[in-house]
Amino acid sequence: MKQNESSLTSLVSAFGRAFHSKHDTPKIFDDFIAKELVSEEEFATISKNMINGIQFFNKDIGEKYKEKPEEILKWITQVQLSPIPLARFAYCEKILLNEINLGVEQYVILGAGLDTFGFRYPEVNNSLEIFEIDYPATQEFKKKKLKDVKLSIPENLHFVSMDFTNKFSKQDLIDKGFDNKKTFFSLLGVSYYLTKEENQSLINNLFTNIPSGSSLVFDYADEKLFEEKGLSNRVENMVKMASASGEPMKSSFTYNEIESMLERSGLLIYEHLSPDLINKLYFRNRSDYLSAFETIHFIHAVKR
Repeated sequence: MKQNESSLTSLVSAFGRAFHSKHDTPKIFDDFIAKELVSEEEFATISKNMINGIQFFNKDIGEKYKEKPEEILKWITQVQLSPIPLARFAYCEKILLNEINLGVEQYVILGAGLDTFGFRYPEVNNSLEIFEIDYPATQEFKKKKLKDVKLSIPENLHFVSMDFTNKFSKQDLIDKGFDNKKTFFSLLGVSYYLTKEENQSLINNLFTNIPSGSSLVFDYADEKLFEEKGLSNRVENMVKMASASGEPMKSSFTYNEIESMLERSGLLIYEHLSPDLINKLYFRNRSDYLSAFETIHFIHAVKR
């Protein structure tokens, strides 16, 4: 992914969270800061582009709601765009807050984009160091966004410029104050775009010389990724869009493959959420279009 594309991806992701915070009830994950970071002009532009793209996603929905563009936008956002990020952020931060109570002192966000955890939880400013890793351009984009809305960067939030999918540098983290302390890592929306070997190498690098009890939350696609169509073809659409953007999805795993990969890095699976379980935990009893995405699983793994 090119650096300017990373900035755009982070903006679209923030749009999905902002839309949910503004319009959806009940909330799965309420990122009330995201709607500040996406300007009215950006929100309108992304909305228009989404609506104009309905023929790709679902021609029948486009025809049914051709006089109701707001319903088309809701459909695309809730069916295609938001289900994975909303559930994985909700899950990740639930685990993180518990880990903080268990003594975690550092939080490393790989592919942070426009993440807002450090601004939504000021109560951890004195107990948790947060390291956001992303492309330099994406981080400058975020800093400008924060300045525009007059949000000050907390002292415990550190920006680490790195293309970690190409070459991970622990030294770059250390240079920003990272230490040999109990650490929580989030690796969300990344594993599918790396080969199995690259995933293994990255996790090895993350947990080298890291204390026991440190842990990782990540999501992965199961072995049905490239054959499952999903609700309204959304899984197939996701794979097609990734390929068309120049960043194709490269890996899917069986549970046993994930377990073996983590064991080789000294990690044990503490919790595994299947799509069915994710649906029960985060999407049950809804009257809108939101539901758990097929083929996507969540893992919380802990270093022995």
